[in-house]
Amino acid sequence: MEKKFVAYEHHGTKVWVQEDLKGKHREICLCYSCKVFNPGVPEDNCPIANLVYAVCIAQGLVIPVFECPEFVEGKPYPFKYPTNSKP
Repeated sequence: MEKKFVAYEHHGTKVWVQEDLKGKHREICLCYSCKVFNPGVPEDNCPIANLVYAVCIAQGLVIPVFECPEFVEGKPYPFKYPTNSKP
């Protein structure tokens, strides 16, 4: 199977992604099903998630977490906006 890649703007930066994975980050990242995950409130958020997010912003990346020593299973994070939408 031939992989296709597409470019789009993410956090103000042009990035490239494998087409079939675009917009899947929230579905596959462990953080979004973790009780410790509290994005938007750094002082109450998981320190690992804070670090991953900082690297993402600094380098224009999207980094899904697949394995984590601090994971605590919880309800999926309730998003206000769907993936790839703007408020």
